[in-house]
Parts: sequence; structure tokens; C-alpha cells
Amino acid sequence: MRDENDTRRPEQDAARLGLVVVGEASALQSGDEQALDASEANIRDAVDELVDVPLTPRQEEVVERLAQAGGTLTAGLSGALAAQTGHPVEDVLEGAARSIVWQERLASEGAQGQDGSRPDDGRQDAGHPDSDRDRRDDRDQA
Repeated sequence: MRDENDTRRPEQDAARLGLVVVGEASALQSGDEQALDASEANIRDAVDELVDVPLTPRQEEVVERLAQAGGTLTAGLSGALAAQTGHPVEDVLEGAARSIVWQERLASEGAQGQDGSRPDDGRQDAGHPDSDRDRRDDRDQA
């Protein structure tokens, strides 16, 4: 359980949860019973570390099931992306984990430098640029 002297930022906690979900997806993809058991233990450890007060047994079970559901969804989407791109599913999941770590690192460094540059300029996720040369986001402009 987290104590009052913990100095982690919400971005770090979110990254930890994201990696837990990717770990669950990897365990599901592998089909290895030991990997699944280790992933479930990792989910319980992460939940325990991230809460400020003890959860009731029911709350803990709900959070664990949410993480497992997230892992199932991630495994399915990763499998579909792997099939569509012709890459091994392990590579897709590794890319997801790297993206989570990268986003947490960006958040800790700040979103923009003093010169106006973005730390992630030129970086691509899943084959799609984060921004184009005119510094517009990759999102639709509504």
C-alpha cells in the first residue's frame, strides 16, 4: 500500500498500470499457465502499491478483474494488429510496452521544450506519425 511520503506522479502510476495490462496480454498470448499466474500476482501487487487505503476484498477483486479484462482486450487487439501487419504478436506487445514507457518519460520531461520543439517530434507509433511537419496533431481538425 502506498504511504503519504510517496512522491510518484500520476503518470508513473498510469504507466505501471499500462504495463500490467500489457503483461496480462502477453501472458494470455503465450498460453503459459505460469505466466498467467505471475501476471495475476503482478496485478495484485500493482493494485496494492497504487491504493492509499486498503481496498475491501470485493473492491480488490473488481480492480483485478478490470486489469484482466484490459489484458484480454489488449491481447485481442494486438493479435488483430499483428495479423494485419504481418508482425509477430510479441513485437506488437513489445511496441505497446515501449510506447507506455516513452509516454511516461515524455510526461516527466515536460510536453514542450523552451525552443518550442516537442520531445517526440519525428517519432512514430504503430506506423503513424505523432505530428506532421506543420506541427499539427495527427488527429482530425474539427
